[in-house]
Amino acid sequence: MNQPIPDTSATGSIDLASNFNAMPNDSLLINAEIISSLKAEIAGNTLLSNNLWMMTATALMFIMHLGFATIESGLSRSKNTTNILFKNTIIPAIGILIFSLWGYNLMYPGNLFEGSFIGFSGFGIAAPEVSYNEQRNYTFWSFFLFQAMFAATATTIVSGAVAERIKIWSFILFSFFLVGIIYPIIGFWTWGGGFLQKMNVHFYDFAGSTVVHSVGGWSALAGVIVLGPRIGKYVDNRIIPLPGHSMPLATVGVFLLWFGWFGFNGGSVLSANPKLVSLVLVTTCLSASAGAIGALTTSFITTRTIDHSMVLNGILGGLVAITAGADKMNPSEAIIIGLTSGTLVVLAVLLFDKLRIDDPVGAISVHLICGIFGTLAVGFMGDLAEINGARQLVSQLIGITSTGVFVFPLTYLLFIIIDKTIGLRVTAKEELEGLDVSIHGMRAYHIDNAK
Repeated sequence: MNQPIPDTSATGSIDLASNFNAMPNDSLLINAEIISSLKAEIAGNTLLSNNLWMMTATALMFIMHLGFATIESGLSRSKNTTNILFKNTIIPAIGILIFSLWGYNLMYPGNLFEGSFIGFSGFGIAAPEVSYNEQRNYTFWSFFLFQAMFAATATTIVSGAVAERIKIWSFILFSFFLVGIIYPIIGFWTWGGGFLQKMNVHFYDFAGSTVVHSVGGWSALAGVIVLGPRIGKYVDNRIIPLPGHSMPLATVGVFLLWFGWFGFNGGSVLSANPKLVSLVLVTTCLSASAGAIGALTTSFITTRTIDHSMVLNGILGGLVAITAGADKMNPSEAIIIGLTSGTLVVLAVLLFDKLRIDDPVGAISVHLICGIFGTLAVGFMGDLAEINGARQLVSQLIGITSTGVFVFPLTYLLFIIIDKTIGLRVTAKEELEGLDVSIHGMRAYHIDNAK
């Protein structure tokens, strides 16, 4: 229990300044040494607590890759499970390596490139002479590894949308360009000192509704358009359901992602500030919860069914949307964002199906649509909207538009080039047989039926 602090403002209070001035010089020296020692100890403890939290957040984010693997495989057909697990295994490996070789220095090129569209400070990573940020009190290595976890996530989003029909080497080649060039450039614009961050009212994206999720969403949309739908998905004027093989796997995946999002958003505070971290965790959790309710309500109204997959994607939609302003929203605003996102996910899934855009896991609906909405929400609700008014909304629109105009045409062109050179889509025989056997030479499941 905290003890009350005595009131020293009344008559008879101790005059610390007078007593301090009256001290002999040797006493002053001793006290100065004590104060200096205390300051160093406080700084050391702050550095330790900040790094401990950031490393914990990094570990939580790493677990998200297992979440992506399980939800994507669960919502796809069993004959493609090994292929999906392989993609979600190789993506973080490629992403972390590329980010260390040049991606980090493309995303954080230094003060020389402030306000620019692109910058680069060389290959490889090496800690500066002062290997920690004196203002934030975290080490260079903590920051690098935390950011490396973000780098691969955008490609993981694309993996779900193009599942069950893309060539594995073509996907790896695309991932190389997305993680190595496209994502770091967008990250630089918003977080590394680029032009969006240096506007008078700067574009705000706390943890990546646009930088991570919309980048993945725009790329996924481009890939799906170039690839075309899976065989048998759209026949004449009918939409044929191609259900995933394991709702338990999909459910486990969503809970792993929800769990990891506490690191994704909470770690983006970049300190162990108890007030701000706890607020971010609360708004994140409330938005996810409201996303489930929004999706449940909307799917029941529109389809008259209780669709569990829609509820799962509603949770993810709420998480994606709150990511842009998790530190600027109050609990009520977080709930509004989640409810709206859950509704948008369901409507977007239905719309994309009508447009013959085949996304097996609903990645475009979750990451692109909710990423745009969440980023836009920072402009009309929360602290920044209250402070900056309509100017913040304009800045958010500029950031969203700039990202879309850059990412979608570039990734669409990249998919076209890959398609015209090494080929983008597997053969019809391979697709019908399943990518596990045709590409990897193995099955995910070996079940012997007892007689």
